[in-house]
Amino acid sequence: MGASQYELLTLFADGGAMMYPLVLCSLIALGVIIAKFWTLWVAHRHTRRVLVNVEEAARAGNLEQAMEIASDTPGPTAAILLAGLRRIRRVTVAEGEVDQAVTTTGAIELSFLERGLVVLATVANVAPLMGFLGTVAGMILAFASIEAAGDVDPALVAGGIKVALLTTATGLAIAIPVNIAYNYFVTRIDSLILDMEQGTQQILNLAWDLEKGGKLTVVRKKKALRPLSGVGSRSSAVARGVAGSAPASGTPSEA
Repeated sequence: MGASQYELLTLFADGGAMMYPLVLCSLIALGVIIAKFWTLWVAHRHTRRVLVNVEEAARAGNLEQAMEIASDTPGPTAAILLAGLRRIRRVTVAEGEVDQAVTTTGAIELSFLERGLVVLATVANVAPLMGFLGTVAGMILAFASIEAAGDVDPALVAGGIKVALLTTATGLAIAIPVNIAYNYFVTRIDSLILDMEQGTQQILNLAWDLEKGGKLTVVRKKKALRPLSGVGSRSSAVARGVAGSAPASGTPSEA
């Protein structure tokens, strides 16, 4: 184990200055990957169970128990159910209020789920570029050694070529697993979005059924009627007055 550690330190030292930002990128990506694994696992762990339990409690008329189940369960789907149940519990809601509540909660939860993906995407794109930059720097060192010696000696250019190969390999070794993790997290988030849509539909169906059963009152918004211009207004009266007085401006009557 000591020999392998020595070899790693030697490779790190031989890679040049570009190895420091590459190692920093790898550490940042590793921390984000661990955090995202934990977050998405917790968010998806009890999704199916909370959907079934909340629907059973709500259909039985026990909204308080349904809210307690949703409140005790972590995850975006439970948060959407809780937001809708809080509106339904008030018995009287405005038109579109439940829909707006679950939509807003879903947007907030989705932004939380996508947190950190930008960091992974940045590392996956930047790490190979840093490796290529190290490659260019290594080749510059190799040609500088040839120029200084005035002769092509493999021993002179070997150091620069080694730097070029090490930084390129390190950048690709970082970018490949980070890119795989990024695509995996995107797939998991898409699955959670489907669960969130299912929870939204469940709340809307519950509100609809309660409204039909007379247990929920939805206050409809009245549409304001705007009077048409010139109809029944002062301008039309003036126009009628002008039209009635038109004959007075012509020849006088026989009387």
